[in-house]
Amino acid sequence: MRSQEDDVLSISTDAANTADIAATPNGGRTAHTDTASSQQQLDHILTSLDADKAEDIVQIDLRGKSAIGDYMVICSGRSSRQVAAMAEKLVDKLKHDLGRASRTEGKETGDWVLIDTGDVIVHVFRPEVRDFYQLEKMWVPAGGPAAEPPHTPPTTPG
Repeated sequence: MRSQEDDVLSISTDAANTADIAATPNGGRTAHTDTASSQQQLDHILTSLDADKAEDIVQIDLRGKSAIGDYMVICSGRSSRQVAAMAEKLVDKLKHDLGRASRTEGKETGDWVLIDTGDVIVHVFRPEVRDFYQLEKMWVPAGGPAAEPPHTPPTTPG
């Protein structure tokens, strides 16, 4: 059952994507398409966060558990400035590399930034804020194993 909030979020996202397409040269046609699988998005996100020195990166598989996305990624930055910078860089990389427009919340304060790609939800916290909310515990069954250990991003042969 869809809620009114789902409809509003869908409409807002569609409007944002339409605005992005209209603002790009060639009517939004780029070399990249918005067809990256959720696994490809996850790998790209984990690689970017690792390169930006995110700490305590945890990925949670949401497939079959929630309709909000396929994966959730939670990580920490050492300061508000690093949290905001990592989030901004990640959004730019997703748009440039995968053609994926993302919605963000909280970048202004840099305590907790949420990035929603549609398939992957990313939470970037300052450590104190992450400790306070303990978001990982909401998605791990009682008595079950901890969230998946930090993922090692794929390496490219060099």
